[in-house]
Amino acid sequence: MDARAMLDALTVAVRLKDTTRHCYTEKGRHESVAEHCWMMTLMAFFMRDEFPEADMDKVMRMCVIHDLGEAFTGDIPSFEKTAEQERDEEALLRQWVESLPQPQRREMTRLYDEMERRETLEAKIYKAIDGLEAVIQHNRSDLSTWIPREYELNKTYADDKVAFSEYLKGLREEIRRDTLGKIDRKE
Repeated sequence: MDARAMLDALTVAVRLKDTTRHCYTEKGRHESVAEHCWMMTLMAFFMRDEFPEADMDKVMRMCVIHDLGEAFTGDIPSFEKTAEQERDEEALLRQWVESLPQPQRREMTRLYDEMERRETLEAKIYKAIDGLEAVIQHNRSDLSTWIPREYELNKTYADDKVAFSEYLKGLREEIRRDTLGKIDRKE
């Protein structure tokens, strides 16, 4: 990618640094979408040895790009996002991807298509990490930042996404223990 094309692409991607998510950090500020993507990518890096049959570099690429559509729409929590909002985000993202130089356009299109279908091991791992990271972050944030529905949601969120892997089910169970411990300490 030549220098100008990269800088133009980054002017869109950099928006994720200031696009906040529903969740808070441990010190009480809203988490950015960029921070969520970074933590997911780090999780994939740490899981490399757990999935020797998977292309974990591809999983990390999926984690890095998965929320780029939110540079156009902002973050809408999964429990509030409508089908129409998902379609709008997808359309804006695809329009932006089409503006990229061919090698990056081709790779990102392939990755987004694979992520959407969730048929490959890599796409399933990425989606599981996406859900797990959200709960991990909630467990790190102060309970005063949780909305009432999160007390139940955080006990089961991403269970369906980890069902294909014994390792991920074990990780989910550890995260659930943290969630329950956090809730118990409040009561």
